[in-house]
Amino acid sequence: MISLHRAAEPDVLKPLVARARLDSQERSRALGYAAGLLADLREAQHRGWVNQFLQQYRLNTSEGIALLSLAEAFLRVPDPETADLLISDKLGEADWRSHSGKSSSKMVNSATWGLVMGRALVGEGDGGPLRRLLSRAGEPFVRQAVGAAMRLMGEVFVMGRTIDEAIKRMKKPENKGFVASFDMLGEAARTQKDAERYYVAYRKAIDAVGKDAKAGHSISVKLSALHPRYEVPQYERCVPELTDMLAQLCQQAADRGISLTVDAEEDERLDMSLDIIEAVAKRSELRDWEGFGMAVQAYGKRAPAVIKWADSLGRPINVRLVKGAYWDTEIKKAQIEGLSGYPVYTRKAATDVCYLACVREMLEANHIRPAFASHNALTVATILEWAGERRDFEFQRLHGMGEGLYERLVRERGYACRIYAPVGGHKDLLAYLVRRLLENGANTSFVHQLGDDSLSEEELLADPVDHIESVGRTRHPGIPLPVDMMVHWRNSQGIDLKDRPILLRTAADIEAVPFEPEGTDAVHADPLHPSGRARKAIEAARTPDDDVHAAITRAQGAYRDWERTPIHDRAAVLERFADLLEENRIELMALCVKEAFKSIPDALAEVREAADFCRYYAYQARTDLVPRTLPGPTGERNELKMEGRGTWATVAPWNFPLAIFVGQNAAALVTGNTVVAKPAPQTPGIARRVVELAHQAGVPQDAMILVTGGADVGAELVSDSRIAGVAFTGSTATAKRIAHTLLVDEDRPIIPFIAETGGINAMIVDSTALPEQVVADVITSAFKSAGQRCSALRLLLIQEDVAEGIEEMIAGAMATLIIGDPGDPATDVGPVIDRAAYDRLMAYRETMRPRWLATTHVPDEGLFVPPTMIGLDSVDDLDKEWFGPILHVATWKAGKLAETIERVNAKKYGLTMGLHSRIARSAEIAEDLARIGNLYVNRNMVGAIVGSQPFGGEGLSGTGPKAGGPNYLPRFCAERAISVDTTSAGGNASLLNMDEGA
Repeated sequence: MISLHRAAEPDVLKPLVARARLDSQERSRALGYAAGLLADLREAQHRGWVNQFLQQYRLNTSEGIALLSLAEAFLRVPDPETADLLISDKLGEADWRSHSGKSSSKMVNSATWGLVMGRALVGEGDGGPLRRLLSRAGEPFVRQAVGAAMRLMGEVFVMGRTIDEAIKRMKKPENKGFVASFDMLGEAARTQKDAERYYVAYRKAIDAVGKDAKAGHSISVKLSALHPRYEVPQYERCVPELTDMLAQLCQQAADRGISLTVDAEEDERLDMSLDIIEAVAKRSELRDWEGFGMAVQAYGKRAPAVIKWADSLGRPINVRLVKGAYWDTEIKKAQIEGLSGYPVYTRKAATDVCYLACVREMLEANHIRPAFASHNALTVATILEWAGERRDFEFQRLHGMGEGLYERLVRERGYACRIYAPVGGHKDLLAYLVRRLLENGANTSFVHQLGDDSLSEEELLADPVDHIESVGRTRHPGIPLPVDMMVHWRNSQGIDLKDRPILLRTAADIEAVPFEPEGTDAVHADPLHPSGRARKAIEAARTPDDDVHAAITRAQGAYRDWERTPIHDRAAVLERFADLLEENRIELMALCVKEAFKSIPDALAEVREAADFCRYYAYQARTDLVPRTLPGPTGERNELKMEGRGTWATVAPWNFPLAIFVGQNAAALVTGNTVVAKPAPQTPGIARRVVELAHQAGVPQDAMILVTGGADVGAELVSDSRIAGVAFTGSTATAKRIAHTLLVDEDRPIIPFIAETGGINAMIVDSTALPEQVVADVITSAFKSAGQRCSALRLLLIQEDVAEGIEEMIAGAMATLIIGDPGDPATDVGPVIDRAAYDRLMAYRETMRPRWLATTHVPDEGLFVPPTMIGLDSVDDLDKEWFGPILHVATWKAGKLAETIERVNAKKYGLTMGLHSRIARSAEIAEDLARIGNLYVNRNMVGAIVGSQPFGGEGLSGTGPKAGGPNYLPRFCAERAISVDTTSAGGNASLLNMDEGA
């Protein structure tokens, strides 16, 4: 709808600077207002326990960070043992004594004393006096003291645990003259049950606030709380449902005579939000209601356009202008997805400039009633200057912050100010609020600068326009564009699949690519899609044995010329190859969707990873494979060269038929080898097109030769004694057969064998983990890609104290998954690769039916294995990898993390492991004990990034070295050392001629 979010930052800022600039007289008057506001703010810091608490524990201190980190997790921990570990982890290093008795507030000092006591028990040595004193009371006393401090934190940031409590608190003297916007806050809904619970909470809140509508309070609504799949690919489903729910809430608010505002969320949801808001705003029964509102985030490049859009609705609408709440998330997502730019500004001053430009837009609008949310004295002063005598707008601030800024304006000058007031249980809300505070707790924020006594008034009230002009309106140099994120090589290009028009166009382009499965041997029909469209099973035409022999002969013949090609030239070929992969990405994505049954996001990820492999290995070759001079005695030249070994056999899997196929062959080629490449029999079409592009990029025809077929062709290839190395990705059983083949012939040279196989990949979750985050990562790791990633989650191990709730939430999230045609943008889980895999998985699943914890519905026809969660009695009950959307769950006891990791190690696989915990020491234990190739902490377990997360396992999961890492290319090389005695022809002349005074 509005497409400025990827535009270059200077271009977006250019028209905004003039709108945000104050002339000299305006600036002078605004500084006068701001100086008074600054004095009020500083005075307020010394009264009221909330302000004093924030002043005592600022977010740019180690104690403030530790306290917020503890608050984020403590109240959700049900078991005392883990609670004690969390306390020890967060309080042990901070200096709480330095804060003791420093506040004039008894409440703040009381909370500090509780933290001092906790630190004494977990951080002091055994001989500490306070430790000795408290040892008689023991850990329960410490937990109570810390719990009291956490509840105090809850009171700082949460208006009330219930809506009635929040309304009552708003009647206290410190809130006199203010009104509230209550938000029944919490995490976004992960299940339908969550969404229904939040919806009921909003309805109850509207009723409660509506009992005294004259008080002027309102309600804020988060759309992500009302639907578990509020996502762009689910547009057709979620937007109509959310429109109806929001309309019902609005009608109820209108009937009660109160206002309702739709909160802003991540940028990827903006267009959906606007569609929902527009649909509700145009409903005839609500057109004249003046209580409807929306929030706009000024850190977004589209903010001014959104304000113009809101005014163009032609009806009364309240607009709350905020700075923004998801800044670092937006930056990280754009980098991970390889987008052309950021949807947000990279400089704080740029956000401030955009905010001021939006202020002007809102004050000049015809249908907008403005609400300006800010804690910045200069911003408020500028609004006062531009508004003049107007009073038809309001200010807003967060509960727990900005006290002192608005009191005089409200009580003496008659301005309106609304407090954004979170409502709910501290256990539920603190996790969300703390992350928002940490995310927005940069040292550049006005609130933090205010607490820095070293900053002058002039520095605090610096004009953001002047700052932006001084740096040329440029992007922050410390935040490179996503394409430049990897510094030494170009990051692969993504497609903004969160932009619905782009997503739909991409899906249509993919559908339009013609595709005919290769081969006619043993073809049978399988209706793989719910539409009933039949598709032939794919079985490649077999390359005859004599052709395999001939291919190796040709590759050997091409080896010497290719190996003698300079490294820089071979690297340049790989870079052209990467460019061609990206230029042809729609075709390649279509092949991945239609031949390998990849979803559209997975197909894009394949192309991007393939391009990343090429560029990364090109960089590594130029850096690490050039000849190196080594130290030695005078008169001697010592040199180490890395050269090719000969002709390699590469055997790629069907689950990553593009990325792994490219990665194996790119590594072999750039190191000077030639390759005979065999793809999986299910995916020959992808491999054939890749080889064509490699030849087009400059790889000689005979330096990379394709052979196709099944296990017999692979066996013929690797058993040929002329093969100088084998790179294989597939099953452990096949890897063992290849290893045996390479060793059984006593006359054959010992050659390198690089194997990447599967694993019983475990994720361990303790009671400090955030359930909503765990569930999102479990769904992605276990079920996306139909569970057919080698890194996929197979075994979920949950601390028994929280297992029931997390299992219930996972089951609810599973129920929202869409299973169907992988070419449909809405599909989450497609079919498995072939009939053999389907039959094997379904037979196993049926044997485990008594242990099903949850499963899902799938289309009646097709190779769709229902995502299934299976309960186990013990970690030890799973001893085999099941390569599909089947998740096994067992529990472990608090305090047994090390033992649990060792039991996973005992399975002898070592590919991926996940850990969800807020205890840093737990991550250290996992790092120390886990015999694993890739450990992922507090995130999902799939999607390793080339150059950032080298991928590969150990034990039964592979040989190493890790693909996409710094040690991969040398394995393809022969190391050759040359030593030359330069004195043999009469001495070292350079030594004899050295200057004695040197």
